[in-house]
Amino acid sequence: MWSDRDQDLEEGSQHFCCEYPRFQIAAYTSIASSILGAGPIIDLQRLTVSLRGGYEQQLGCLLFRFTGQLDAYSDKQFLTFISEQRGPSPLPVVIDLSRIDFIDSSGLGVLVQLAKQCQDAGIPFLVVGNARVVQTVKLVRLEEFLHLQPDLATALGALPA
Repeated sequence: MWSDRDQDLEEGSQHFCCEYPRFQIAAYTSIASSILGAGPIIDLQRLTVSLRGGYEQQLGCLLFRFTGQLDAYSDKQFLTFISEQRGPSPLPVVIDLSRIDFIDSSGLGVLVQLAKQCQDAGIPFLVVGNARVVQTVKLVRLEEFLHLQPDLATALGALPA
């Protein structure tokens, strides 16, 4: 159930909501963008109940942005979405997980699979993570293989010219 505050959205705000069995998450991308210093996620698509994603071509790379949970419930849709949008493109791939709330071993597995596909094709692959994602990736010592970056600006700067 939404509160009165949630109904009083200022004009121009983009709003999304993901419902979970025990709680509800609501976020305002216009507020998050100003706090995080990132632009709004363009064309967010609902991939599952708990995962939304979008992509754009930016600075000579394919930039994928996600919000929600990357887990056993959403890993197949995550992989399919990236594979379909990437197609045969030779552009570097940057996966922005800075707005992911939760990632489990299935989520890590699909990241490894994508990194391996890009590695085999000679395409640069980088992952941007928030504290939760970074902690999980480092726990299993995949930070080097996934080319984990602390923020989007660093990731974009690390791409070959």
